[in-house]
Amino acid sequence: MTYSLVADGPSDAILIPILTWCLKQHIADAVVAQWVDFGRIPRQPSMEAKLETALDLYPCDVLFVHRDAERQSPEWRRAEISAALRNAITTHIPVVPVRMTEAWLLIAEAPIRAAAGNPNGNEPLDLPKLLTLEEIADPKKVLYDALLRASGRSSRRQTTFHVRQRVHRICEYIDDFSPLKVLPAFQLLQQDIRSTVLV
Repeated sequence: MTYSLVADGPSDAILIPILTWCLKQHIADAVVAQWVDFGRIPRQPSMEAKLETALDLYPCDVLFVHRDAERQSPEWRRAEISAALRNAITTHIPVVPVRMTEAWLLIAEAPIRAAAGNPNGNEPLDLPKLLTLEEIADPKKVLYDALLRASGRSSRRQTTFHVRQRVHRICEYIDDFSPLKVLPAFQLLQQDIRSTVLV
């Protein structure tokens, strides 16, 4: 199965390992992921045109469309995505974290410490409880702060710590995203995937 991911921005490429893991829970076939790089595509006049262009340039079996809910309800975002794809023949699945994608990387300390380059560190990371991840106002800041603390670096040495790059490394150290199943937004994603790939 080949899928393409349309997302809000480059930082949301961290969704690819998560989506691949989700798909592999349901199918035995190889899963090929394509990141839709809008940095190489002329700006489009509407979301509908943007998604049509994505499908033209990155043909796939399933199109995942990511939008953070932010100030809108997840239901509103899902309806927005469906409306933009009303004429598309490719199966699509919305990916709508309640706040930001980064919340889904706050599931365990060990991957964050490893991505920070200090796997044996013992600095307290003060990660939020799993059940509260969708309630965090700014999960990106929480994750960045945790990475900086996990690095064990002094304030002066933190200036050379490329935290955005480290975020993308966290998924390299996670082989099981099942803890996210307690979150309603992730449960909905799982349901959409099941109803799509098991047809």
